[in-house]
Amino acid sequence: MRTLPPRTHAQRSALVAAAAALATVSVLTLPQSAGAAESSPVGFGAGTTGGGSAAAVTVSTLDAFKSAVSGSTAKVVKVNGLISLSGQVDVGSNTTVLGVGSSSGFTGGGLRLKKVSNVVIRNLNLSKAVKTDAITVQTSTKVWIDHNSLSSDRDHGKDYYDGLVDITHASDYVTVSWNTFKDHYKGSLVGHSDNNASEDTGHLRVTYHHNWFNNVNSRIPSLRFGTGHFYDNYVVGAETAVHSRMGAQMFVQNNVFRDTQVAVTTSRDSDKDGYANLSGNDLGGAATEISQVGTFTSPPYSYTAEPASSVVASVTGGAGAGKL
Repeated sequence: MRTLPPRTHAQRSALVAAAAALATVSVLTLPQSAGAAESSPVGFGAGTTGGGSAAAVTVSTLDAFKSAVSGSTAKVVKVNGLISLSGQVDVGSNTTVLGVGSSSGFTGGGLRLKKVSNVVIRNLNLSKAVKTDAITVQTSTKVWIDHNSLSSDRDHGKDYYDGLVDITHASDYVTVSWNTFKDHYKGSLVGHSDNNASEDTGHLRVTYHHNWFNNVNSRIPSLRFGTGHFYDNYVVGAETAVHSRMGAQMFVQNNVFRDTQVAVTTSRDSDKDGYANLSGNDLGGAATEISQVGTFTSPPYSYTAEPASSVVASVTGGAGAGKL
């Protein structure tokens, strides 16, 4: 591993100025009302419908849930109550999983979307998934993860739990919106390995918007190879938040960072750097380490980015389970 030589103040200032100059985007900046719940995903996951209008089935046990979410026929599965599980449950294609009320979901394990398409995960509490991810997305497309409350604790080492939302193995067209990520070490990993360029390049297009990362140490997100749009998120108490790696392109727009050491970095290993553009963020005194200014400044979809000045009220009022 090679360590980059420290940059002078003038060099850092020049990089930040270049990033700001290139990060001009034509997009509305009207505020989005607190608690706003879209009826369909905004961002790279647009067009994801899950089970659509299929008749809903309500489950309250693990066995019933496993049976209800299997297969690829269109289905809407409502989870009523908090279900304990170990490991992960596979969710089939064309599925909507929806928590009932504000306290339904899973504890002890998580959900896995592997080689599937068109899946919606909404309004769930997912906590303390031991030695696994709360939500894993692998080799899957068209995914919407929205209004969930994801958490563990930081009483154990950083590897006791794995990620809260990990998106890997050439998954594509994913939106992660209006979730809370709380009390965790490794928040959200996109692209699992430096050695997976042949599979991941040209994929891993992910949008994060209106999420609240509270006391999450890092990976907010960590993105390899892909293309990420990170806008209108609220980050509190991170060591390193956004990390663009292995040639990834990140557009970081109108976010708020508090009590955070490094808001955005591309430069941990000079031969493995990613690219980033910053626009309209409230860094709250956090540092940035941008070694390469990227070209991704205009996402290929319609969206409304509210200004950073209203993000805290919107996100704290609207993110998480029970806010639909």
